[in-house]
Amino acid sequence: MKLGVCYYPEHWPKSRWVEDAQHMRRIGIQYVRVGEFSWSTIEPTPGELHWEWLDESLDILHSEGLKVILGTPTATPPKWLVDRHPSMLAKDEAGRVRGFGSRRHYTFASLEYREECRRMVTMMAERYGHHPAVASWQTDNEYGCHDTVLSYAEADLAAFRLWLAEKYGTVEALNKAWGNVFWSMDYRSFDEIELPNLTVTEANPSHRLDFQRCCSDQVVAFNKLQVDILREHSAGRDLVHNYMGFFTAFDHHKVGQDLDVASWDSYPLGSLDKEPLYTEDEKHTYLRVGHPDAGAFHHDLYRGCGNGRLWIMEQQPGPVNWAPHNPTPADGAVRLWTWEAFSHGAELVSYFRWRQAPFGQEQMHAGLLRPDAQEAEAAKEATLVAQEVKVLAESIGLDADELMSLPSAGKVALMFDYDACWSLDIQPQSRAYRYFFWCYRMYEAMRELGLSVDIVPSNAPLDMYELLVLPAQAHITPELQNRLNSYQGVLLAGPRTGSKTETYQIPENLAPGPLASLLPLTVERVDALPEHTQPAVSGRWGAGKLKHWHEQIKTELPCLLKDDGGNPVLMGEGRHYYLGSCIDNTLLKASLAKLSEVAGLSTYYLPKGVRVRERGNVIFAFNYSSNTVVFVPQNAELVIGSKCLGAADVAIWKKQ
Repeated sequence: MKLGVCYYPEHWPKSRWVEDAQHMRRIGIQYVRVGEFSWSTIEPTPGELHWEWLDESLDILHSEGLKVILGTPTATPPKWLVDRHPSMLAKDEAGRVRGFGSRRHYTFASLEYREECRRMVTMMAERYGHHPAVASWQTDNEYGCHDTVLSYAEADLAAFRLWLAEKYGTVEALNKAWGNVFWSMDYRSFDEIELPNLTVTEANPSHRLDFQRCCSDQVVAFNKLQVDILREHSAGRDLVHNYMGFFTAFDHHKVGQDLDVASWDSYPLGSLDKEPLYTEDEKHTYLRVGHPDAGAFHHDLYRGCGNGRLWIMEQQPGPVNWAPHNPTPADGAVRLWTWEAFSHGAELVSYFRWRQAPFGQEQMHAGLLRPDAQEAEAAKEATLVAQEVKVLAESIGLDADELMSLPSAGKVALMFDYDACWSLDIQPQSRAYRYFFWCYRMYEAMRELGLSVDIVPSNAPLDMYELLVLPAQAHITPELQNRLNSYQGVLLAGPRTGSKTETYQIPENLAPGPLASLLPLTVERVDALPEHTQPAVSGRWGAGKLKHWHEQIKTELPCLLKDDGGNPVLMGEGRHYYLGSCIDNTLLKASLAKLSEVAGLSTYYLPKGVRVRERGNVIFAFNYSSNTVVFVPQNAELVIGSKCLGAADVAIWKKQ
């Protein structure tokens, strides 16, 4: 595992640059990201190029043995470019222009802006593609941040009409696929189709789903334009993009197909306070460490988007500036987050940022250094991790650079599908139901059982997994159906699986649609429950409450859980099971423990706030609670830490 940092030499006097690079090396930093917001510094006026500052900063970093991740600066087009191409600006759902003055002020569909990006990225790649410091390139920055995937500008309308014509061929085929006979919504040509905003009431869900897919594909195309240039002029360097947590507006798997590595920006405290997923009790309990599964979920999700390769491009080092409240991390939290990323397969953890900025929108966002250039607590913890990496490597007989050879795959897979997420969130039927939240809670339950879980796309190989969980795979493609038919492990399909067709219609045979061949049942009716209504459920596998979503099911399968009216909730036998309702976390965990037993997997109930991850012959334990916890795995030698884990503590064992 390597450590990195995000650095902005253009923010500081040149006289500071050498000391910064030397200080980074002393801490144990090996990678430095630069350049991703620097367009106006490189090109302050059209055609006037100032490369000398970037030349010098790269040379200084290289002289200290630091490797550079060079960012393309396309997330922040300068004012003169916006004035030259005003149509490049996005519009919000109300039709208002999203103007200059912050960042991400463009729509992905703008062909004019894409050409400007082609010009800038080509110049950068030609100049720095073979610079000895440049080891990797980051395309743009945080695609979609600030709700910028969906745009309703003229460029988006033109792109959408073209996308629809390519998909459907004829407008008659589109009318049938969308069910436009409903409410007399038939179109005579693709030119009549508008964007699904500013309608009197909700737009056709098929229309909305296709628009989401189209906007996602614009992100894919925008990214690939840059990737193709970088491949041509800087062959052999890793190409990466930094995704965000709790963000599903584009298909990260499709973007990842064109990249070498998936990275994401990890802000455990900011997300805990901001995301509606968490209860007030969770926000209080984990105030200074973050929820125990927030980082892990995204590590496993994005490792699956990166074909097994994962970086953390931005790791929170202290208070952030953008959440409703911005507490300071607990002592040890930065070390915990760093080691946890490694336990889930991260090759690199890069802290955001090197030095806290004294100006601009993020001046209250902490860095490894304070604004006065003195070390913050996070710098000390990063230094400790760099030392501990060497200790771990020596204990298992590997060079520090060889630690990445440790396998990171689990024996359990949770299928996460962006198209399913869009489908079910367009018409959730209950304000309490969200696809992402349900996937997260299922993942959380498995983690509390000590299971190592991979989060995989719907086209992933499945043969290596003993247990496969489909939380809510709304549409079952023929290709996925064939692979599920041949899958030899234990399968659990969750509520709403198979409930939609590809064009957002209810299957003729009702849910679970094509999966009825594996799971002989019919969802005859659904019950979307308010938060205060939680009927009882019980059976051979436990007792608890129903939440949010409950299906009335007709089946001859054995019932392992039933509601208080005797209706099936969890049913199945052999290798195939169906959960027809959202259930409380305790019962969900008990049910997954039983399924793990069927699959031949060992589980154990961990103390509250404790999580365990195995990687090869190494066992990692993390204590997110505020209590000291004793945890000792069997047949293992302690390498780092103690069997008594304090608050925000880490312990690492080597299997004997």
